[in-house]
Amino acid sequence: MAEYKDTFINLSQNLLVKHLGKLPKDFTKEALVKFVKDKDVRMINLCHVAEDSRLKTLSFAINNEAHLNEILDMGERVDGSSLFSFIEHTKSDLYIKPKINKAFLNPFNIVPTLNVMCSYFDENRKPLEIAPENILIRAQEKLLENTGVELKFLCELEFYIISKKETEMLYSGTPQKNYQESSPFVKFEQLRNEILTTLAAAGVPVKYGHTEVGMFEKENYLMEQHEVELQLESSEDMADYISIAKWIIRNVSAKYGVEISFAPKIVLGHAGNGMHVHICGMKNDEDIMTTLEGQLSDEAKAMIGGVLKFAPSLTAFGNTVPTSYLRLVPQQEAPTTIFWGHKNREALIRVPLGWRSEEEKQECAQTFELRLPDGSANVYLLLAGIMVAIDYGLTHREKALQIVEELFVEGTKFKRDSLKTLPKSCYESAKMLEKQREYYEKSNVFPKRMIEGVIQRLEQYKDENLTAILRKNDEKAKELINKFIHCG
Repeated sequence: MAEYKDTFINLSQNLLVKHLGKLPKDFTKEALVKFVKDKDVRMINLCHVAEDSRLKTLSFAINNEAHLNEILDMGERVDGSSLFSFIEHTKSDLYIKPKINKAFLNPFNIVPTLNVMCSYFDENRKPLEIAPENILIRAQEKLLENTGVELKFLCELEFYIISKKETEMLYSGTPQKNYQESSPFVKFEQLRNEILTTLAAAGVPVKYGHTEVGMFEKENYLMEQHEVELQLESSEDMADYISIAKWIIRNVSAKYGVEISFAPKIVLGHAGNGMHVHICGMKNDEDIMTTLEGQLSDEAKAMIGGVLKFAPSLTAFGNTVPTSYLRLVPQQEAPTTIFWGHKNREALIRVPLGWRSEEEKQECAQTFELRLPDGSANVYLLLAGIMVAIDYGLTHREKALQIVEELFVEGTKFKRDSLKTLPKSCYESAKMLEKQREYYEKSNVFPKRMIEGVIQRLEQYKDENLTAILRKNDEKAKELINKFIHCG
C-alpha cells in the first residue's frame, strides 16, 4: 500500500500533491498553510456549488498567517437567498466552510491563488439541509445503512467547442463521423490536451479525452464535439470534480477565444451532449458487480432494476431544461425508451465491455452506464437520485430482478412500441417526479421543499408539446437552444 501511495504521488500532476508529498485525503490545514508560504500564494478563493450547479467564488487577499488560518478554519458568510431559490431573503445568511482535501492551485490567476471547495452550513452550524451536496451525502449514508453498499461513479462530459471561422478550413471533418478523429481533421486537439493537463494539475482524476461524433459548420461557425471522461470516484468526490471540470474546461476555452457548450442540443439534426454516468457497487471494499465466472451478479442486476424503475423521475435531476428533450430522439445514440442491454448505445442502461487484468485483481472493472443525463444536470442531485433508485432495487430485490428480466433487450432490432417511453418534456418529467416523490423524500434524503421546488421549476417551462412544435419551426428551435446554450 505504501508503495502504491508513493507511486501515486511521484506520478501525480497535482501540484499540491507533488509539493506536499501527501494524497488529497491526507491534506491538513497546516499543510495548506505551508504550501501558501512555500509558493508565495497571495490569494485564496472559497469555491462552492449552489442550486444552478455552477462553481461560485469568494476571493480573499491573504493579509497574514492569522488571516489565512481564520479563513481555512471558519470560512465566510454568504447570502443564501442569492444562491438558492428555496431560501427567503429575510433568513438568508449561510456559511461556507472549506473542505481541506479539495484544495488546488488556481491555473488561471496571474497572482498565485489557492482554490478550496466548500460546504454549506446553516445558522445553527449544521450542514444546510437543502444544499445539493448534503442531499447527496444523506443518500449515500442511507444506502449504506440499508444495504451495506457504497457506490463509485464515473461521468463522461460531452461538449461542443464553438469557434468563428476566420478562413476556409483545410482537412474538413465529416459531420456525425468525427468520433476519435485526429488532427488535422479536427481543429481543437491542442485545446483538449491543455484541458486534460490542467484538470490533472488541479487534482481532477481525468481518464482520457477524445473527439465525439459531432462536427459541423453553421452560419460561419465551426462546432466541434469533444468528450472528457473522469475516473471512478466516490459520489461526493465525483460531483465536486464534475463542477471543477466544467469550470476549467470553460476557462481554458476562453484563453483560446472560443466558447464551450455542455447544452444537450445546440443544433437540430446533429449529435447532442450527454453526461453518461457509469456506476459500480462495493460492499466491505469488495466489488459486487460480477460473479466469479465474470457474469453480472444479482446485486448488479437489482441495482439496474432500481434505476430502470426510477428513470422517468431521474430526468428531473438529469435532464433539466426543455432542450434536453430535443436530444432524446431515436438514432442519435440517446435513449427514448426504458430498457437495458449489452453494448447497445440506444439503451437507457448499457453494460459495457469490462475486461479485467489477468495479472491482478482490478476493482470495478465492470460498471453499468446510465445514458440518460445531459450537461444540464445538477450532478449532486442526479447522483443522489440514482442512489435512491439503487437503494430501492437492493431492498426490493425480487421486484427489481423482475424489472430487469422484462426490460432486457438483446441486439439492435426490437419493438420500440412495446416499451415504456421516457418523458418528452420538462412538464412530463415533473409529473413523473410527483408520482415517485415519496421514495426520494423517505427519511428526508430529499427535503419536501426541494422536491416541490424542482417540480415547480420544471412546470414553469410550459413545454408540454414544445418538442413537436420546435421540430417544425427552425427559428423557434434556434431561439430556445440559444437560451440554454450555457446551461449547467
